Amino acid sequence: MLKIGKFDLEERAAIVAAISNEPLQQSGTAAEHGADILEIRFDLLGITTPKEAADLLRTVKDKTSLPCIATNRLQTQGGNWEGTEESRIALLEDIMHLTDAVDIELETDDQLRDRIVKKAKEEKKTVIISSHDFERTPDKATLKSILDHSHNAGADIAKLAVMPESMQDVLDLLEVTLEVDDVCTISMGQMGKHTRIIAPLYGSKLTYASVSDAVAPGQLKVEDLKKAMEMVE
Repeated sequence: MLKIGKFDLEERAAIVAAISNEPLQQSGTAAEHGADILEIRFDLLGITTPKEAADLLRTVKDKTSLPCIATNRLQTQGGNWEGTEESRIALLEDIMHLTDAVDIELETDDQLRDRIVKKAKEEKKTVIISSHDFERTPDKATLKSILDHSHNAGADIAKLAVMPESMQDVLDLLEVTLEVDDVCTISMGQMGKHTRIIAPLYGSKLTYASVSDAVAPGQLKVEDLKKAMEMVE
């Protein structure tokens, strides 16, 4: 059974609200507007120490009772972490007992990524291994290979976000989503915007939304995504 916290991803896809600034306000708004899970973006929030991260997680979970994904994103993967790789990984390790899931990038150094996966498994937390391509959409074989690599590296959910250059790119991603289990797939930008609504129909376990400003190209707001998903379910 695939869960994040108490949310059962076998029953339906989860709407994940990306918390990127004013975390207490955004978390409360996300909960009110129907988010199922919160992604706490430590890199965008300017949080650099395990104590700051732990205090925020405790407060947000007390305020909303929603499960949380801990993310501390690499700059090359769309994040804003400015410290060392060791400190980035150490922060996630130190707060693992407080979160419900952790997101670590596939391109992270193998030994560092393995540390996060090992710690998460020990703490019985859900592992998301993510990969982002902001320039293009690889061919179907490569898309599958990336997802397989993530699962082989220990992912419970393999997350893949790519930028389409044509509607065929979008279709290719949806086909792969249908064929591979336990994934989160996103076709970014205006051309792929609708995949945030329909990818769950093809098997994507998570779909990400913003509370205020989008943190990724084509991201919808929580309330709009929830309404749209209810219409197509």
